[in-house]
Amino acid sequence: MNPLYGLIASRAKHRCEYCHAPEVIFNFPFEVEHIIPLALDGSSHGSNLALSCRSCNLYKSSHINGVDPETQRKVRLFNPRNDEWSEHFMVNTETAEIIGLTENGRTTVLQLKMNKPSQLAARKQWMLLELFP
Repeated sequence: MNPLYGLIASRAKHRCEYCHAPEVIFNFPFEVEHIIPLALDGSSHGSNLALSCRSCNLYKSSHINGVDPETQRKVRLFNPRNDEWSEHFMVNTETAEIIGLTENGRTTVLQLKMNKPSQLAARKQWMLLELFP
């Protein structure tokens, strides 16, 4: 486990900083991920680390950019250290979908595959348990 896990998890309020999944529902700690990967000259400083669920971390991988599905422009992904989640995303409480409100938000939703059927089903259950949003 990353030695900074406690600090990063506490700062994130034990939620994935990308999809806002509640860590408490899982039977293992979330991952500390590099927002800008080490391979792209990112650092292991707290300002470049985020708490991420396994799904978001796998799909983000070493990506820092993607293509906005509306504009077809290459844009950077959401950065939890620099961006405000509510400015880039909202949750449709009926469908449990995470909706990107900006180019960065839409691109991140697409790149991280935030609205896969399994995630929508899980989010609906989290909502019933009042763990999400």
